[in-house]
Order: sequence, then C-alpha cells, then structure tokens
Amino acid sequence: MRRRPYGAVVAVGALLASAACASPAGEGTASKAGTQTRTIRPVTGCAASSWTAPSDLSPTRRPARCAPGTPAPRPLPESRELTIATGTLSAEYVAPLQVALDKGEFKKEGLDVTLKVLPTPDALPLLAKGDIDALWAAPEAAVMNGVHGGFDIRWVAGNFSPAPTSKSGLWVRLKDGESADRVAMAGRKLGTMIGKGSVIAYPMEKALEKHGGGLDEIQYQQLGSADVLTALQNGGVDSAWLLDPVWRRVDGIPGYAFLGGQPPGEPLGGLLYGPSLLNDDVDAGVALVRAYIRTVNTYFAADYKKNATFVTYLARLLRSDAKILASTPSLRMDWEIRAGTTDRLQSAYRAQGVFEGDPLPESRTVDRSLYAEAVGHRP
Repeated sequence: MRRRPYGAVVAVGALLASAACASPAGEGTASKAGTQTRTIRPVTGCAASSWTAPSDLSPTRRPARCAPGTPAPRPLPESRELTIATGTLSAEYVAPLQVALDKGEFKKEGLDVTLKVLPTPDALPLLAKGDIDALWAAPEAAVMNGVHGGFDIRWVAGNFSPAPTSKSGLWVRLKDGESADRVAMAGRKLGTMIGKGSVIAYPMEKALEKHGGGLDEIQYQQLGSADVLTALQNGGVDSAWLLDPVWRRVDGIPGYAFLGGQPPGEPLGGLLYGPSLLNDDVDAGVALVRAYIRTVNTYFAADYKKNATFVTYLARLLRSDAKILASTPSLRMDWEIRAGTTDRLQSAYRAQGVFEGDPLPESRTVDRSLYAEAVGHRP
C-alpha cells in the first residue's frame, strides 16, 4: 500500500473522496452500541471508582480504576479475529495493547488480535469500510474531516494523560530579554513531527495564548523524529514539540523554556472504532475494551515504573532501552474520555485552517457506552 505523509492536510482530500465508500453523511449519527439498547450488569471488582464524571476536567482527577484482574473476561461464544492499526509499536502509550497481547488478555475474551503498523491517514478509510476493526490513534483533524465526510467512526476509549512532572510539550529557545514567563511566540518557527492537524494543536493553542501568539501566527516545519531536537538546538527552528524522553536533553539548560504540554487528566487519544465493532459485532467491541481496561487495572494502575522488573519487561516489548524508559515519569493510563475534548480539538484545527464545515457534536465523535458497559456503569 502506498504511504502518504502522516499529516491531516494531505489526508483530507483522500478521506473526503473515499467517504462515499462509507456510511452516508446522514447515517450513523449515533452509535448503535448505546447502553439504551444493551443490558448493563454490575461488574465484580468495578465499584464507584471505575467511573468518573466526564465533566470533571480537574488536572488532579484520579483516573478510573477497577480491582486488579477485573473486569473479568466474558469469552465470546466463537473466537473473533480483530485487527488494530497503530502508527507505532514502540511508543510507551501503546504499551497496554502490547501487554494485553503478550499476557493473553485478548485471548481470554475469545479475541485473536493482530496489531498492524499503519499511519492514521491510510488506516481511516479501511476502518470506515470495516477492513480493519479498530485504530489506536487520536481524533486528529484527518479523523474529524473523515467523520464530517460520512465516516461512521467514534472515539470509544482514552489512552493516557501525562504525569504532573512531565515536560513533554512545547519548548522554545529564549531570545535576549525573554524568560519562561515572557516569550513572544508570534512569527516563531515550530518544529514538529506531524505538522498541522495533530491533537497537539489544542494544548499548543493554550500555551500560545499566554505568550502573544496563535496557531495561525506561527510557522510549521515538519521534521523527522530524530531531527526535531537537533533543529531546535542548532537554530533551524526556534520552538519545538518535544516528546518523552527527548525533552530531558534541554531541561534545566539556560536558554530553553518549557511553555506547556498536554492538559493533565485529559486523554487526547486511544481506541477508535468503525462500523465493524460499533454496529456489526458490539459484543466483540465491548470485549476488546474490557480486555484493555483489565490490562490497565492489572499492570498500569499506578506508578508502574517503580517496578524495575516490569520496566525491563516493558522495554523488551517496546524494543526500547530500559534506562531511557525509566528516565521519564509513568504515563497515567486512562480509558475514559472527557466531555468537550473533541469540541476543543475541532476549534484548534479550525484555527490552523485544517478543518472546515460545521462543528461536529460529540454524539458524532465519541461513544462512551462500550467502556461503561465493560465496567458495569449505568447512566
């Protein structure tokens, strides 16, 4: 399959052109997986702490949790083969899927899961047509434009939010007279791996507002993952979005300042479903979410990097260096989706000029009913 650049601007035309192969724009405005049509039963091990109000945007909100090993598996009557696309298999935010596969959590549900590396723009039309079953990504501009064009796709589970001590995010080289509290961002050149249309547009917008800039007042330079830091250090760009653990290379060094990152307590990605699991086989859709939630509760419930043995195991799965993995704070794995996140993302995409048309209501972009059923939460 021919690869396209991983960027929403390039993807928009292809997505809208292929939307005719998916559900017409008037269909699928609400997922058929809704709890109003399915029986929600109490789940042992998942008490009140297994659900937090979506409206709670507090940065100190404790992620929902069940007891380790729960929710217990409920194997499907017949085994189901599922394909989950992901942009990478080595990033830490993919760890719950890797662990679930390695520990047999999917198998316990009667699911034969394959993880397939595929960029989001390539995966979206396949997801909308049911050629793949799920996507481990984020509701980027390409996703929002695809849904706007008729794709029946929903964000059904979150992935993580950063630890309070993380400095993954927007970094800048300071000019004479500037400090971390006073930086003139308008006109700056920003180095980023994805460019416009990424979910980082939303936290970037919040950071830029404090420093006299806007998403339409900076220049974007798309760079390879190995080149972003180098460009910032040698002056090729004067600001950059640095991920874990790259930001450690400039943290504490005079002349650099951290301006902000992903909002604490608010996941910006996770599982996206197409019609295959939203409509055709909802039982399998719930089973997949249940296995993911059980993996989080069992292996990622708290500060998992305090366990050196687990870090070594995780590094092997992700094919990374254990020392580098341990050098950054644990992610706060979080399967829930906050209210209004896709509204805020669409607003940022519009400011970047990569999203047009009427804003999509949350009913077209998010479905919390699958993880609600998995933990036994009744609306």
